[in-house]
Amino acid sequence: MNTNTPAQAAREASNELLQTTGNAVDKAGNQVHELRGRVDPVVDMLTSKAQQLARHSLDLAAEAKDRAQQSLNRAAGVTTRYVSEQPVRSVLIAAAVGAAVALLVASSRQRNKNRY
Repeated sequence: MNTNTPAQAAREASNELLQTTGNAVDKAGNQVHELRGRVDPVVDMLTSKAQQLARHSLDLAAEAKDRAQQSLNRAAGVTTRYVSEQPVRSVLIAAAVGAAVALLVASSRQRNKNRY
């Protein structure tokens, strides 16, 4: 027969509840620690992959810039050579292009003026 008083029984139940709760918290903490141990390497791997991709993108951009610079230098060389070999023709071409641009600008302004 149990001779515990109600207060003692309540204390024992409270102690059991605290112990059970403490065990559950410890178990949950262990699971969180275990999951973090699994997640951290994945995060590290994804970070590494992102850094590799960024480096590769920068390398590609640098290569594209170099190719564009070389192409621009070639075009400038060809243009300079043409102007020095054909100065009169170059001046006439430049004047024609300038006149065409001036006509386009004047026409565009006239259309804009007529709209408003």
